[in-house]
Amino acid sequence: MASQEQFLSVIDRDEAERRLHAAISLEPLGEEVVNLDNALGRVVSQDIIAAIDVPSFDRSNYDGFAVQAANTFEAQEEKPRSLKLLPEVISTAKVPETNVENGTAIAIATGGMLPRGADAIVMVEHADTIGDRLEVRKAVTPGFGVAYAGTDVTSGETVVRRNEVLTSRETGVLAAVGVGSVSVWRRAQVAIISTGDEIIDPGEAMSPGMVYDSNARILADAITELGGQPKMFGIVNDKLELLRHRTEEAVQNCDVILLSGGTSKGAGDLTYRVVSEWTDPGIVAHGVALKPGKPICLAVTQGKPVIVLPGFPTSAIFTFHEFVAPIIRKLSGRSTKPPGSIQAQMAVKVNSEIGRTEYLLVGLVHRSSTDDSQPSLAAYPMGKGSGSVTTFSRADGFVTIGRHEEIVLAGTTVQVQLLGRDLQLADLVVIGSHCVGLDFLIGKLQDRGFRAKFLTVGSTAGLAAAQRGECDLAGIHLLDPASNRYNVPFLTPDLDLVSGYCRQQGILFRREDPRFEGNEAAAVIAKVKDDPECRMVNRNQGSGTRILIDRYLAGSHPAGYAIQTRSHNAVAVAVAQRRADWGIAIESVARRADLGFIPLADEEYDFVVPKSRSQVPAVLAFRQLLSQPDIRQQLAEMGLRISLSGT
Repeated sequence: MASQEQFLSVIDRDEAERRLHAAISLEPLGEEVVNLDNALGRVVSQDIIAAIDVPSFDRSNYDGFAVQAANTFEAQEEKPRSLKLLPEVISTAKVPETNVENGTAIAIATGGMLPRGADAIVMVEHADTIGDRLEVRKAVTPGFGVAYAGTDVTSGETVVRRNEVLTSRETGVLAAVGVGSVSVWRRAQVAIISTGDEIIDPGEAMSPGMVYDSNARILADAITELGGQPKMFGIVNDKLELLRHRTEEAVQNCDVILLSGGTSKGAGDLTYRVVSEWTDPGIVAHGVALKPGKPICLAVTQGKPVIVLPGFPTSAIFTFHEFVAPIIRKLSGRSTKPPGSIQAQMAVKVNSEIGRTEYLLVGLVHRSSTDDSQPSLAAYPMGKGSGSVTTFSRADGFVTIGRHEEIVLAGTTVQVQLLGRDLQLADLVVIGSHCVGLDFLIGKLQDRGFRAKFLTVGSTAGLAAAQRGECDLAGIHLLDPASNRYNVPFLTPDLDLVSGYCRQQGILFRREDPRFEGNEAAAVIAKVKDDPECRMVNRNQGSGTRILIDRYLAGSHPAGYAIQTRSHNAVAVAVAQRRADWGIAIESVARRADLGFIPLADEEYDFVVPKSRSQVPAVLAFRQLLSQPDIRQQLAEMGLRISLSGT
């Protein structure tokens, strides 16, 4: 009778969860290193930074000839431009030995390394060779036919962020940058024990009174989907000593233990008798005000959760997803956030039971309605009871009916929690200018369970994306020449400005280069902009840095001007690898790359938010991050000072 008294102490769902979480640790279980071959589906425990560029060198996209584009201007079929064809032929996997000088060309194969001095490719079908002369019949522009180093990925770029789940897209990127092993969070080992004399394995012959063990299969696959690793401990008949031994074995070898069946107040409830013997703290709840799932038993021993699920399939699955799934995801390093929800209209009247939170499985269908203010979906209850095997698998989602609600009328707008079948979009979409500070802030959001997507397209394109409502956040550093102010003059009524930080732009160069070392910025630019032997690396059009570069160059196009990169890191890599001699980027990047730095200008890097996105949880979390003293201090240590602009 003791089990009945315990079971009758039914508690609220939130209180049951609070007691369970208070008795266990929800930190990831620790890191392990796995080969890339075995990394699919695992959760990355550390940011992965590319050690090389992809491609790793400037390469030709065509079979043809490496040239200086200016030498081909005005070339036509009737009036070709003649160039001297140098004897070297650049094949794949070969480092060029010859430079392309003014008026010369070198034959090159698709995938061949672009020689120094060349900035374009003339396709083989657009030129003729006559002795040692190349007759070019079609002009090319700088950059044509060339895939520049770092076009896809640049050395120093974060290619996969911590706490991301590796799909085939990410593993492909890791392979492309040469990563052979990955640090991941260890998967939670979850024991599954099925109990009851009436349970038999699928594949066995059915006999009267027996039930196939569908719960174990459902639970095992759900655990795998959640990032855990199921461990089958088989079916245990109603024998107390055998169940006690099997449970103790599971506790010693696994992180989470699930028992399925035997949680009601009947005399044959052996699972409750086993877990009731524990006192550290042992049972924390037996009976929760849920429908379905009231008989669930929650216990903890040796710091490990032991959950006795109801035997009926729908009850078992619901209680598993309510109480167990968040634990498995957290222990395995994944976000605990549900897959998403959508509004719908309840198609029929639903009666509920006062005092119990009810989870109503529903199927969704499109509604025929001309009222755009109403949801376009209707929700139909899937009411087959907690013993139904098919209800959960066929439902599109569920509606939560509060413990104080007795009736949900037809036509009521309800929130439907989807059952993982939707496309899980990013929580925060960021488009705009690249900055290492923004990389840092996004990483902090990842730590909080927010999934972010960051597209580096430059300040101007980021601002346009925000104006069109295509992103939640745009990083910009745009200078208005008329007012000499950053960012604020570019706001429109539908945009808010979130103050970011100040950073210093300057000239990056290899240390001890006498053309730069010890000189002032203005004098350096005046000297090198007309020096054909001193190659620069440029930034992409529309970026705030490109606007700054063009302002200082005042119409000049130094050697290398046509070479455009899309991030500060890419500039630093090009200089460090001697593909260029100088470029303009922020100080923190120069410091990390151990390059020389000549200050050029202070600028304000701020964040633009569409007003329609201002209350998005990830946006609110981002703004809260910026206000934290420890975050501001870490930004300052990166050379980024808190901005005074914006609102």
